[in-house]
Amino acid sequence: MAEFRLAVINTQPPHLYYGGVERRITETAQRIETHVNLTIYSGTKKGFKIPTLKNGTTLIPLHSTDKLFPLDNWSFNRSLTKRVAKIDSDVFEVHAVSGYGLPKKLRQLGIKTPFIHTIHGVLADEYEQGKLGINSLRDRVANVFMGHLARLEHQTAQAATLIVTISCYSLHKMQVHYGVEESRVRIVPNGVDTERFMPHPDRVAIKRQFGLGEGSVVLFVGSMIPRKGLFFLVEVAKKVIKVRPDTKFLIVGDGPLLKSFVASLAEAHLLSNFVFLGNLGEAVFPLVYNCADVFVLPSIQEGQGIVLLEAQASALPVVAFDIGGVNEAVQNGVSGLLVERGCIVALADALLRLLGDVGLRERLGQCGRRFVVENYTWALCAKRMLEVYREALALRR
Repeated sequence: MAEFRLAVINTQPPHLYYGGVERRITETAQRIETHVNLTIYSGTKKGFKIPTLKNGTTLIPLHSTDKLFPLDNWSFNRSLTKRVAKIDSDVFEVHAVSGYGLPKKLRQLGIKTPFIHTIHGVLADEYEQGKLGINSLRDRVANVFMGHLARLEHQTAQAATLIVTISCYSLHKMQVHYGVEESRVRIVPNGVDTERFMPHPDRVAIKRQFGLGEGSVVLFVGSMIPRKGLFFLVEVAKKVIKVRPDTKFLIVGDGPLLKSFVASLAEAHLLSNFVFLGNLGEAVFPLVYNCADVFVLPSIQEGQGIVLLEAQASALPVVAFDIGGVNEAVQNGVSGLLVERGCIVALADALLRLLGDVGLRERLGQCGRRFVVENYTWALCAKRMLEVYREALALRR
């Protein structure tokens, strides 16, 4: 019998999206469903129109526009606040700014149900990082909107019973930007399914399956948004391909910067060395990590980075900038090579070093697999979240 009722709130329906937030919701739900009567409330996006039962969890659609994120987010919050009085739950969990209208509405209705605010990457930190090196009008407009979201996240965090975040780095940034008391924050890292993401004995065969031949492959997985540092990758690729012209860069993901990224590659005459797979289905994802030799993530800001965990679980060595969040998820010199943020030469040199040394790649890959299995599984994440839910319940009594 379920111990309590939990309502999880996220604008994007987690069974139809494969972002880090949605993966956390889905993977955690599967592992706590025997303890919790769980209902997920999400926007009407990607055709999500009717209540759905998936792996023992009920998913309820609340109206949103499914057009532009700002409008989606606003309309979803409006639907949520209208519905909240009818949601019979013992604990609420809100992800990022998906339920920013919830605290005020609960107060207005006199509902004292505890709610947990789960913050992934701190939006105020993303806003500050985004102000660096902004060149286009689109980037400036996007960052103004990010500042607005950061203020909403701040307000929600201040009103929460407990706050959950994914790394010590994110905790520090919340204290800097939001002034939250550390006593209300619980660090629960994301995880990875180490039985799905694991090394394949014949990476060459997987490369052929993806039409990549037998040359070196560098993999990037992520959204095409400013903080992912994609334009560093253009400059890095110039240096890598000059030394190893047969290297392929495999790009998985989509987003608003795709067209400008492709244009930059074309201008640099690099398009023939890049392969774009777009957004992939969940079943294909583990194979992608096994067709690469090195994983690269040139992000300038990360709360943690689930893709780093997936790469290491697949025994794939990582190259990235040495920034907060990343340097908690990757052991520098043990499971990957981390270099000074923004240093193109160092990032290229790290890639070339790994591409040219099979033994080093194998050693770092094995250490990464062991590190993730011991510290970053979804089972551990779910266990810790269950403890947080119970703690929030106890604070109510």
